[in-house]
Amino acid sequence: MSTRESGPAPRLLVVTGPPGSGKSTVCEALADRWEPSVLVEGDAFFAFLRRGAVAPWLPEAHAQNDTTVRAAAAAAGRFAAGGMTVVYDGVIGQWFLPTFAALTGIDAIDYVVLLPPVETCLERVSTRTGHGFTDLDAARHMHDDFVRAASEQGSSVPGVVLTDLPDGVTAVADAIVAAVRSGRTRYAVTV
Repeated sequence: MSTRESGPAPRLLVVTGPPGSGKSTVCEALADRWEPSVLVEGDAFFAFLRRGAVAPWLPEAHAQNDTTVRAAAAAAGRFAAGGMTVVYDGVIGQWFLPTFAALTGIDAIDYVVLLPPVETCLERVSTRTGHGFTDLDAARHMHDDFVRAASEQGSSVPGVVLTDLPDGVTAVADAIVAAVRSGRTRYAVTV
């Protein structure tokens, strides 16, 4: 069942978190709530890489990842500037948010981190079918990065970090929409 939202929609809603956090499933449900809407899948930009691509979770992939995420940010921003509600599904850590947000070319974005327990993420990654990412060590490392960023920044963490996620995709999407409506997810772009 699809829920349509009334009232103002976010221009660009970034839903992020470690692999296995439920981003892709929730982002699909969120993108169906607004019209017109665009779902920008960060992983799709990595699929554009052909020869010489490095697995993005490896340390030597930093320059490749930086370029790829910059392209995704620019694309998401163009859709948002064109009047569409954009839901961005990808790994955008708090440490990269200022750069990502600035590259969108818009003045504010909404930012939500899905951070279920590491065990939940690892189970989801290990039981995936048809997904290119199945590296449990890399998933654990990325989960640790998100936890560390949230704890180091404390109350100054941009946007909202959801750790106690309700059961079911619709309930998680509802929690995100409630956070957006409250203004807690808003991140002002500074240049």
